[in-house]
This record gives sequence, C-alpha cells and structure tokens, in this order.
Amino acid sequence: MASSLSSSVVSDNGAFMEKFTLLPPNPSSSHQLPLTALTFAVKDIFDVEGHVTGFGNPDWARTHTAATSTAPAVLSVLKAGATCVGKTVMDEMAYSINGENIHYGTPVNPCAADRVPGGSSSGSAVAVGAMLADFSLGTDTGGSIRVPASYCGIFGFRPSHGLVSTSGVIPMAQSFDTVGWFARDPVILKKVGNILLELKDDNPATLGQLIIAEDCFDLLDIPRQLLTEVLITSVEKIYENQKIRHTCLGDFVEAKVPSLEHFMENKSIKQEGNIPSLVALSSAMRLLQRYEFKNNHGEWVHSVKPDLGPGISERVREALGSTDENIDVCYSLKNELRGALTELLGDFGILALPIVPGPPPKLQTEPTTLETFRAKAFSLLSVSIPLGMYDDLPIAVSLVAKHGSDGFLLNFVETIYNTLKEQCKLS
Repeated sequence: MASSLSSSVVSDNGAFMEKFTLLPPNPSSSHQLPLTALTFAVKDIFDVEGHVTGFGNPDWARTHTAATSTAPAVLSVLKAGATCVGKTVMDEMAYSINGENIHYGTPVNPCAADRVPGGSSSGSAVAVGAMLADFSLGTDTGGSIRVPASYCGIFGFRPSHGLVSTSGVIPMAQSFDTVGWFARDPVILKKVGNILLELKDDNPATLGQLIIAEDCFDLLDIPRQLLTEVLITSVEKIYENQKIRHTCLGDFVEAKVPSLEHFMENKSIKQEGNIPSLVALSSAMRLLQRYEFKNNHGEWVHSVKPDLGPGISERVREALGSTDENIDVCYSLKNELRGALTELLGDFGILALPIVPGPPPKLQTEPTTLETFRAKAFSLLSVSIPLGMYDDLPIAVSLVAKHGSDGFLLNFVETIYNTLKEQCKLS
C-alpha cells in the first residue's frame, strides 16, 4: 500500500485534520475494481497505519502512538480501488452531533457557512459536500452520520448495527457504534455499501409499504409537507398508492417495547412538543451510551484530565458520574425495540422519519439551546436523503428498513431518487 504523507493541517473548508494519500494495494489492476477512480476521506476515529488516531482531541493524540495497522473498513474500500486523501476533523471523543471543535476549528458547512455542519463526523460530511472527496467514512452512535448528512445536503448511511467491522475504530458506545459513509449521489452510496456490507447486487427494490411516522413529522419546525408529500408522490409514481401507510410511532413503540415503562415515570417527559415514549427511549439509550463511554474512556479521562470544549466537557463529566442502575433494562429495551421494528416493517417495509427538528442551527448557538435541539433529534434512523432547501437551508428525510435489510434499502434509495429529484427540483 503506497502512501505519501504531509504535515497535519486543517484546510479545505476545515474538513481535514491531516492530508495524505493512500493508494489501492495494486494500483496497476485498479481499473478492474468497483471503486476505481473514487477518492475518500476518513474520520479521525479510524486507525490508519503510521498515523495517530486523534479522536478529535489534542490530548488524546498526545497520549497515543501511531496505529500499527489499518482498520478493516478502510482496507476494504482501498482494496476495492478507492484512494484515501486524508483524515477529517471530528467532534471530541465523538460526543456531539453539532460539528464544532474548539481545538481544530469547525468544518465549514458547504450549504450554509453560518450554520453548524453537524457531527461527530463533521469533517467527513463536509469533505463530500464540498466535493473534496467522492465519499467518506464516518461513525454513527446516536446520529453522527445522519445528522451531518442532513445539514450538509448529502446522503449518509448508517448500516445495521454489527454488519460492518468496527475493529480499528475507537469505541464510543459499542451497543450503538456503527461504521457508516457519506456520498453525494445514491449510485456511489450503493457502490460503497456493496463493498463494506459485502453485498451481492441482487437485493430486490420492490417496496412492500412506506410507513409515514405522522407524530414525528408533527414535531418539525418546518412545514411537514416539504418532506412527506415528495416522498408519497414519488412512491405513488413508481409503485402504487396502496403502498402508503400512516402510523403513530410513539404509540406503537410504547405498546411494543414493555421495558420503556421504567423510563416513563418522569413527568418531565410528558410535555407539549414531544412524544413521551420516544423521549423515554432516548433517555434509556443515552443512559446506556454514558455507561459504555465511561467503561471505555473513564480511566483515561481521570488520569489525563484532557482539555475538553464546552458541551463535551459537561457530557463527559455526566458520563463519568453514571452508574449501572437500569443498565440491564437498557439492554433488554434495545432488543425489544429491534423486534418491534421488525414487526412493524416486515421484509420490505420502509419507515419515513424526520432526522432533526429543523435546519442546522447557527454557529456558536448557546449550548443549552443546542442541547435541546440535540435531544429532539430522532434516533431511529438509517439513511439520510437530501430533499433540497427550505429558506436557503438544507432539509432531509430518513428512511429505515428492518435490521439486515441494508441492500434492499440502498436499492430503494437508488430507485426512487430520480423521481424525488423531479419533485424537489434538486440539482
């Protein structure tokens, strides 16, 4: 594997931490490979041989040595003919979905320079959105692929948990950590998916039903029809209108995930403008996330006492103070939720959800406001599809298929996108 190194820099829209080139292992035969001539960038959470994996924080980089091997996910796309152009900026310790990094700067959102790019895979999303790479690798624990994809007007795919190797990737919370990727079009999105998921190109694209989560779209800060009408019209053009079904996701989850009752006793979740069962679900998932983060990195934080930016420091402190109370219930809840979604979706169903409550917040928004926005971001997501602009800001929708139906979902996105473009007048 040939490589040429350069010094660590933040450049090109602030997306890159370090610029270097990693060529396919056998460049002479790369013209026969599926990702030939495509370039990609890598979030600074993946090990690349000979480079320090910085995890978004200079104290982490200072206290860790260069990787002695390259993460399998990176190797897979290299072996498929793609060329790596460098590592990208990320939120510190992957503990944010905003994309602002006090140490290395904030990658510039190519759709709206005065808005956050979304994180924690901020640089990877910006690298693709700003056309500095054809695709990029990131990770998603609680929205870190899907949120920046939405904010930067590109495609982002979070695969089924456990299907893409996370070996050689610094863990955040293993129960949720996934290796995902960004692309500007559904063709490249699918090509990369075929490699990382080891798919054969024989997954059906026939839709069983499109399920619209009505209660979730009701919470949007923008007109809901901007997202739902284009989806419904596109599905009706390609398939037929009996393929459309409407549901109240909050009621379904409350009925089908019995362990949620442990997290619904708090009256504060029963407020106007939220869905109690989904707020309870988010609370449980965050509890498990904090617990696993503490187990992974608590000892390092205590010993090094790293300099952490605002928002991150509070989140890390909260994680380090967490206990194992209700953790067993969280694991049960996670399994119940997967079973419930499988029941809802069947083999060829797709659930449509908003990704975030509205367009990206402005840079340097007051932390408590960002935290409220973050808390309203939906966590039951899989692929983010850009749907153009509203008030000159990017908007997107999320589509979810049952666990393991990644090839079906990628094919569906490729099939429907040209019709979506016609409806949205996307460029």
